[in-house]
Amino acid sequence: MIIINVKEGESIDRALKRFKKKFEKTGVLRELRSRQAYEKKSVTKRMEKKHAIYVQAMNQEA
Repeated sequence: MIIINVKEGESIDRALKRFKKKFEKTGVLRELRSRQAYEKKSVTKRMEKKHAIYVQAMNQEA
């Protein structure tokens, strides 16, 4: 559970911004989206391999 202490005189917008930052760091939304559709391990490995090849090619160009 994320707890944000609102300081005295602090605007709600500022506190909301801090909440959103903390929420993003926890990765809850990312995990939720990944769990919505099951992906086989072989497909996951294939995607990781393709991404690694892409990153390596980009590093060689630079």
